[in-house]
Amino acid sequence: PEGCAVFQCRGCRAVLGDSLHLCAQEPRLGVLVCFKVTNGVSWEDSLAIGLEGFPLGCAYYSLCCQSCGWIVGFILYSATRHLAHLRGFFCLFKDSILCYLLKKQITIEATNMNFPDVTLER
Repeated sequence: PEGCAVFQCRGCRAVLGDSLHLCAQEPRLGVLVCFKVTNGVSWEDSLAIGLEGFPLGCAYYSLCCQSCGWIVGFILYSATRHLAHLRGFFCLFKDSILCYLLKKQITIEATNMNFPDVTLER
């Protein structure tokens, strides 16, 4: 399909996931929300608590690239009402990843990609 992409770490280009497991975009947070990621993604053992900004009042695990240690996203453990629909999903920061487009065989910034509008809020 035209829009199939592989998500790569901006730091080392390790493969983190793909658009087949993409379930939503959250433009206000700048993340791609995925059902599944590769073994190249790990998460920290301890929960972080948001004290300011977007994660204010949320508990989350940071997602890291296993190859280079770059922070590539988060998994919400507990969240405020307006972010509750993201709990348990892999949220990849668009500014921390690159997209390799399979059909065109090119790599572009994830921030320049627009995937079909799907939302988990409903």
